[in-house]
Amino acid sequence: MSKDAREALLPPGMNDILPPDAGFEAMIVNRLLKGFASHGYEQVKPPLVEFEETLLGGDGPSMSDQTFRLMDPESRRMMGVRADMTLQIARIATTRLKDAPRPLRLCYAGQVLRVSGTQLRSERQFGQAGVELIGAETSAADAEIIALAAEQLVDAGLKDLSVDLTVPTLVPAVCAAHGLAGGDAAKARAALDRKDAAAVAALGGDAASILGALLAAAGPARRSLSELSGLDLPVAAKQECQRLADVVELVSQAVPGLTLTIDPVENRGFEYHSGISFVLFARNIRGELGRGGRYLAGNGGGEPATGFSLFMDTLMHALPGAKPRKMVFVAWGTPAADAGKLRQDGWVTVAAVEESDDVDAQARRMGCSHVWRSGKVVPVD
Repeated sequence: MSKDAREALLPPGMNDILPPDAGFEAMIVNRLLKGFASHGYEQVKPPLVEFEETLLGGDGPSMSDQTFRLMDPESRRMMGVRADMTLQIARIATTRLKDAPRPLRLCYAGQVLRVSGTQLRSERQFGQAGVELIGAETSAADAEIIALAAEQLVDAGLKDLSVDLTVPTLVPAVCAAHGLAGGDAAKARAALDRKDAAAVAALGGDAASILGALLAAAGPARRSLSELSGLDLPVAAKQECQRLADVVELVSQAVPGLTLTIDPVENRGFEYHSGISFVLFARNIRGELGRGGRYLAGNGGGEPATGFSLFMDTLMHALPGAKPRKMVFVAWGTPAADAGKLRQDGWVTVAAVEESDDVDAQARRMGCSHVWRSGKVVPVD
């Protein structure tokens, strides 16, 4: 390996983002934050590193295996690098902003770091942007979050968007109602995660029948809701299904044409969620664009909350890319006022730092399509 190659080598899952992609990602993040703000969400900025007991308190243990740890040389206490920003926003809401009026609407954007990548996402460091709605437990709050995520992705340029809804509390409710606990409940959960209908049926009894029906009900939202309504579910599960139906109706009204599907048994990645949750996908795009759902913010039960995080790495792969910039080369000696006027008119100015007999050659070398000549913007010769 050459010296240059060794110096450019990065740890697995870490990548440099180069021009024009870095600028394009920053533009999309700013556009998303502006869109969130237009719906009343105020931006917060949590630290990259926190004390371990704070970062992993409450529902934090669900991210424990993905958290990098280090020793703070000042306090001699263990710290963690955030692997997700949602729980940080929940901490801010229930501590620093505990007296702010509810429902509290917060948005954020930043980088996260994880111990390992996944099959669908090899990156270990990537950007997140999202919102949290804290202090509201109505179906309207769930619908607002889902509709906002979809609207912002469409506004960013995504096409053929779909939202896959789930309710992580359904399976535990069925298991509890039919006495399925301990190892049997774990077997049921593992079979459902594999979408293994035969293994679910092998559990036997009424629980197996209902869990199998939940597994089979996955599909387009309307059909799935119809099948769920005909099942003999525990009271709590029936209430969640009715709430799911209400949310589907509200989202369909807010974002007509959005594809909605339901997977009643999906649980992976929703371990700390306490109600309706969802994943965002786009046709022909590998991986999740984002995910979100309902949870309890803070320690000891906390407040009802719901929100979503968008994954900037997947989003960047899904979008068509940055449009070519309007770049004009400004020759040596051009008055600063002229260059300033060009920038006001939307041009990107690239100024010469030395005199040249061939301004057009300089412009071409710097990737400019135009030059400023005799008081006019003209194409490069």
